[in-house]
Amino acid sequence: MTTINRRTFLAAVAVAPIAHAALVHAVDALPDARFVGFAETVNDFEIKSGQLALTKSTNELVRGFATRSVAEHTKAATSLARNRTEAGVSMAPDEDVRKIADEAMARLNAVQGAEFDTAYANAQVRVQTAAVDQYGAYSQNGKSGPLRRYAQETLPDLQSLLEYARRLAGGR
Repeated sequence: MTTINRRTFLAAVAVAPIAHAALVHAVDALPDARFVGFAETVNDFEIKSGQLALTKSTNELVRGFATRSVAEHTKAATSLARNRTEAGVSMAPDEDVRKIADEAMARLNAVQGAEFDTAYANAQVRVQTAAVDQYGAYSQNGKSGPLRRYAQETLPDLQSLLEYARRLAGGR
């Protein structure tokens, strides 16, 4: 193998895991009505789980995240309703995210103290990751202009919340 070919091969091998990691997180944009269902479910979960955290947790970091999450997802829910009306799009439930949200809420309702804080942080990472992935995909490839604009405007807040949630969960 020549030196140039060997370097090219080694560079390709070194980059392959990075390229694979990027592909693993690539998602397709949902159809308009399912995106609305997805976004509504995420906003509802974040508001309800945040309100629960404010009543159950004494951890100031958890309470700070919950306060911010409730505020940002309340704002997002209002914006979604406005953009959905402008787009004239109905809502179709997204059963995948609904199942994740329902399971997480059941778990959060069943635990207390430090166990609640850990479960809450882990649920936030899971839901925020799904939200960032889908809002990112929809902001690029969504069919409805008003909903695509909503996704583009909301995505930076979701990315920030995801980073916060990861720190809360210990870097996961």
